[in-house]
Amino acid sequence: MVLARVKGHVVSTAKVANLTGKKLLLVEILTIGEGDITPTLKHMVCVDAVGAGEGELVLAVQGSSARVAPGMNDVSTDAVIVGIVESVQAYGRLLQGTLDASV
Repeated sequence: MVLARVKGHVVSTAKVANLTGKKLLLVEILTIGEGDITPTLKHMVCVDAVGAGEGELVLAVQGSSARVAPGMNDVSTDAVIVGIVESVQAYGRLLQGTLDASV
């Protein structure tokens, strides 16, 4: 799983039929260190399976995990958002940046 922040929407008018009606979101992959949650400046596009919105902290899966996510078995995707994260605790504390959408 990958921890990421939703940065925006992707609109595609020409796509394979099994992506019709699926929401595509641009996410930035995050990293966790002893200090905080920090952006990596690496992005990917995910199919949204949980109704995530811009600025939210999410869990994304890739590869075979994306293809077996509920409702995704016939969708042409390699990355799916499967969870919206409320908080992250690591190193014995609640990490900053968890609730801060600016990260």
